[in-house]
Amino acid sequence: MSDWIGLALIGFIVVSAVAFLIWLSRPYEVTTEEFEKRAAEAPSLLSAGFVGLQKILDPATAKAVIAQQDVREGRFDAKQAKGDGPEAGDEEEEGSRQEQ
Repeated sequence: MSDWIGLALIGFIVVSAVAFLIWLSRPYEVTTEEFEKRAAEAPSLLSAGFVGLQKILDPATAKAVIAQQDVREGRFDAKQAKGDGPEAGDEEEEGSRQEQ
């Protein structure tokens, strides 16, 4: 008799777990604006993990991530994009020579 009770309890747990997973995976209504807002707020956990792994494997990726954050925050300008010092004949360099 106790075998049947144990089997019934295990069966109840399995059926309950399946019912919970079905309930959890049901679709829900999301407006386009809400979807766009959620997508823009933060990267997913999976993409954040890949970026972390990429930073470990390729050190230049860390600099690229910092540059992307600067662009989003508006702290990145064309001078920083060049990576080199001012070119010969640039207006700023000529202006600084005239001041001296």
